[in-house]
Amino acid sequence: MSPPVHLCHAEGCTVPVPLRLMACLKHWRLVPIALQRAVWNEYVPGQERTKTPTPAYLEAAKAAIEAIAKKEGRRG
Repeated sequence: MSPPVHLCHAEGCTVPVPLRLMACLKHWRLVPIALQRAVWNEYVPGQERTKTPTPAYLEAAKAAIEAIAKKEGRRG
């Protein structure tokens, strides 16, 4: 049995990734290192199973997704 997955959170991406990850490798590499660290610093192991991410994690993840969109020219 394969581990549960969801789609990368980058806009329009259809690449499946493990639940504990927010983005596929291609898109994660577009996230500035400081934002990558912020996402992982706020990650609580198991939050993907309990569906209880902290507000700080959600804020960091939102910033990372926005950074990806900017690098892909989806934002100004």
